[in-house]
Parts: sequence; structure tokens; C-alpha cells
Amino acid sequence: MKADKDKFLKAAHLIHRETNPLNAKTVVQRHGARAVVVTPPRLPLTQERMDSYYGLPYTRRAHPAYVDAVPAWEMIKDSVTVMRGCFGGCSFCSITAHQGRAIQSRSRESVLNELKALAADPQFKGTVSDLGGPTANMYRMRCSKPEIEKICKRLSCVSPTICRCLDADHGPLIELLKAAGAVPGVNKVLVASGIRMDLARLSPEYMRELVAHHVGGRLKVAPEHVDPGVLALMKKPAHGTFEDFARKFREENERAGKKQFLAPYFIASHPGSDLSAMIALAVFLKRNGYRPDQVQDFIPTPHDLATAMYYTGKDPDTGLTVPVARGMRDRRLQRALLQFFKPENYFEVREALLKAGRRDLIGGGRDALIAAAPPREALAARRERGEKDFHERARTTDVPKSPKAGYRPGRAGWGRREAKK
Repeated sequence: MKADKDKFLKAAHLIHRETNPLNAKTVVQRHGARAVVVTPPRLPLTQERMDSYYGLPYTRRAHPAYVDAVPAWEMIKDSVTVMRGCFGGCSFCSITAHQGRAIQSRSRESVLNELKALAADPQFKGTVSDLGGPTANMYRMRCSKPEIEKICKRLSCVSPTICRCLDADHGPLIELLKAAGAVPGVNKVLVASGIRMDLARLSPEYMRELVAHHVGGRLKVAPEHVDPGVLALMKKPAHGTFEDFARKFREENERAGKKQFLAPYFIASHPGSDLSAMIALAVFLKRNGYRPDQVQDFIPTPHDLATAMYYTGKDPDTGLTVPVARGMRDRRLQRALLQFFKPENYFEVREALLKAGRRDLIGGGRDALIAAAPPREALAARRERGEKDFHERARTTDVPKSPKAGYRPGRAGWGRREAKK
């Protein structure tokens, strides 16, 4: 694999095909006189085992060894996990590598008991910050055909389409959300974990319960992109899914008399994404009034298929070549397009548009991403960035110095001045 990227690609594809614990084979990689042996993943936890783990007498406090505040604890201290695992199989995500594709859910009683303990905590303020898991609306979902599940090799139950064998009933989750909100001492239960839009939009009852009672002003969703080719490589649903979900989200807000918003997440520089694809995404954001304040640059992480694409420049499923943005300049341009509206990104956006031959998006047109002339903030940001880069180069560049070096040694005329002395 070290000498041949195609073998690395083959290995990545093989490893991911052997992740169903019901049929996975032992994987062996020889190395000289030795071998690495990877046994099949362990079976999913049963509901009883999940309940026993989460029923242990946790303090719900940061470990006393920590002196300073722990940001992660602050974020999750008032949340409750209801399930583990994810069958989404997104190419850039490694959750399935360490939690599995089978959903492992707690019982309703186990979750409610934890909520009662949380409500009895003097530090609890009445709002459960999140009732969810890796994906908030996969609670109690699983394959409805055990005989097929035993032989299934699919990497995702929902990509490229939702499997006919998937039991995607939101009923148990709806009942759990309603029961959680009725626990004495709990005033509000929010859903802050990301939800799977292609599943949620199939259940009007879930959408109604979610929007009416469990959104804290903004709901996180992850469409990730708009380009069909990039979405296919990501193993994410088609862009129309997001638009349909957004429409139903607006309708339920109107029904509930609320004014809540979606917070869509997008990724820049994912394998398969080039400047043209990112420009299409930027135009979509402009037309729909989205101004994401948080965006994600793709970063290769161990044990996911997108990293194999990044390293090899090929799709593990087909072996076809895909564009990959590896250089920092290319990555910076893609990221700037996601936040084209920020003045400090003006010059990067302009460079990206000119490189892609999209001068029509500069100026005063309906879809124009930037104005023809840079705003003052853009000029100030470029000047500040230039000064920072200059000082960084000066700090890291070795300049030959004289034993009697004076002011600005190494500049033109410095030697003559020293000779005259």
C-alpha cells in the first residue's frame, strides 16, 4: 500500500465492506514474516446492556483532576444520549468505524430515569440541551428483514436511496420526546444533534413534534453540498431532499406560529469538489439567503472513505479519478466561496471566480457574489494579512549577519556601510 496507491484504495474498500458483524470476515494483511489480523466487529449492544451501562451512578460532573473549565462538558452536561451507531455511512465520517452501523437504543424507561436524575440536580436549569445521539432521529430504527441483514454488505442504509428493508418508524422517538417533556422539573427538551433530513421529511408527525416543541430557534442540518457528483461521493442524499425538508420545516413553523431557522452545514474541499462545484453552492446560498457562520474544511481523518479519495485521487467504489483540492491556496479559495459575503474574503472569491471563468458573478447582477470594486474592509484585511505574512517570513528567514550587525543588516548597501566604518 505504501508503494501503490491503488492497493491502498483496494484495502480501504475491502475494510469497509467487512464491517457488518453478522457477516464480516477476518481481514489479514501480511507484512514480511508477520501479519496484522483484524477480527470482525463485535455484535451491537442489546437494549438491556445499553440500559445497564447508562444506568450506572455517574456524577454528571467533570473529573476532579481538571482544574480549568472543560468546554466539552459545558456543552453536553445537560444532554441525554438515547442511542449509539449510525447507518448513514457518510464518506467523510468515521462514526460507523467506532460505533457501528446498527442502531443501539436505550429503553424509554432508562432515558426517563436519567432525565429524572438530571431534573433533581440543583445545577439543572430546566432545559435539556439535547436528546439525541450521532443522528438524533435514528432512535429504534433497524433493518426489518433479519435474514437480509445477516448477508447485507451495503455501506449505507440510506444512500444512494433509502433501503426498502429499513424500518424508519419515528413513532417510538415521538413518544419518547413527549414523555421527556412531561418529566417534572424539565421545562423544555431540545434536539441539538444533527437529524437525517431524508428520514425526517417522511414523517409529518415527527416534523410537527420537532418544530413545535424541540427547536431552540435554529435547527442543525447537514446538506453539505449541492453538486450531484460531490453529494454522491459523500454518500449524502440529493440536493432536492434539503429543499423539500426546508419547505416542510417552514410549513410546520407557520402551523406552530413560530419563527425558527435552519442552520445548514456545508463542507469545502471535499474530494470531488472543484471551484465550479463550490461556485454553484455559493450561488445557491446567495439565492436562498443563507449566510453560514460556521463552515467546515474537509480534513482527512483515519478510517473513512473520503480520506482514501483524498490520498489516491480516486473513488473507492468505482476507481474513477476525482478532483482533489490539496494545496492550501486551492482550499482557501473553496472555503472563501462558502462565506462570499464576508468583506475579508473578497479577493479570494474574486480570484476563484476569475479562475473558473465566472466573471458574470462579479458586479451588480442578480446572482453576483461580490461587487465590482472591493470594499474598504477587504482592502484593510488584505493589508493586514500582507503585513502578517511579511513579518512571518522575516521571522523564519535566515539572514546572514555580521559580528557587528547594525540596523537592518543584509539590506542593499549594508556591506558598503560596514566597509566605510
